[in-house]
Amino acid sequence: MSEQLTGRHPAHTPEHAAETPRRPPVLVVVTLLTVLLTVLLIAFAWPAARSEPRDLPLAVAGPAQAVAQVEQGLEHAMPGGFEVTAVPDRAAAVQKIEDRDVYGAIVLDPRQSEVLTASAGAPAVAQILTQLASRLSPEAPAKVTDVVPLPADDPRGAGLAAGALPLVLGGIAAAALLTQLVRSGTKRMVGAVTFAITGGLALAAVLQFWLGSFEGSYLANSGVIALSIAAVSLTLLGLEWLLGQAGLALGAAVMMLLGNPLSGLTSAPEMLPGGWGALGQLLPPGAAGTALRSVSFFDGAGAAGPLVVLGSWLLAGLVLCGLGAVRSRRVVPARQEAGFATV
Repeated sequence: MSEQLTGRHPAHTPEHAAETPRRPPVLVVVTLLTVLLTVLLIAFAWPAARSEPRDLPLAVAGPAQAVAQVEQGLEHAMPGGFEVTAVPDRAAAVQKIEDRDVYGAIVLDPRQSEVLTASAGAPAVAQILTQLASRLSPEAPAKVTDVVPLPADDPRGAGLAAGALPLVLGGIAAAALLTQLVRSGTKRMVGAVTFAITGGLALAAVLQFWLGSFEGSYLANSGVIALSIAAVSLTLLGLEWLLGQAGLALGAAVMMLLGNPLSGLTSAPEMLPGGWGALGQLLPPGAAGTALRSVSFFDGAGAAGPLVVLGSWLLAGLVLCGLGAVRSRRVVPARQEAGFATV
């Protein structure tokens, strides 16, 4: 009654005003945004700006003395750029390329040498090897042969390189939306797996049948994409289930700020600065990119390692979800007991 007479609502009482959370000053918000923007720039621009050959596997076929001379010449032209493997002949060099043991090869011949590339394996490396062809013998430039070329509809491999971001964003978006819209943890997991399958089929269809960026088996390409999306989304779901929104944010940051720029899809893992390429291959985006190249263009050669990495992340996601479920079962009874105690 007194509230009606005074015209004051309980929401406007001093006690309620004291409970209102204080918002950070504008200067703090601006500073955080500036730091975030700087981190994003470093994460995406630094690997690209420092990209150069670092121990790129390369085969050289020819007499031992000639191979040694070529190795010395490569070391002089690009110190530390190539890791040379001697092979007996051209056929052995081609086999090494098709097995994804090397990115390319140099076949020495007194009449005309030949540089073998595989643009489907790494367009940036194929371009570097093509440039080297004119340096081997200025009087008679080496012949260049693309042993495993990219599809005619996508000769620069732009589709696969651009596909790394949707793979990451798809997994992050799935985890974020499922945690907000679905209450049951089990249903979230089922939703993530279902989305991974449908997303894999859809993305592979666009890249293979519309853009012409993929070759090989459509189902195999779809399977790799689905495995990648499932690995990301289940890992993030597990982190959120176990640690809350902070876990989801941490997982998303790792996938976006480390996994995507370090994937090596636009160049090659060996071209990234000091060891970062190897780290990128241990994260889902890098492993997915390497597996997709292997499955699509090399009949699966070299796909075993990346698929093991993706499978490990998928298993880790399932384990995290399991731990989250166990934690939830312990938290709910504790809250119920606390509620009974206050009655």
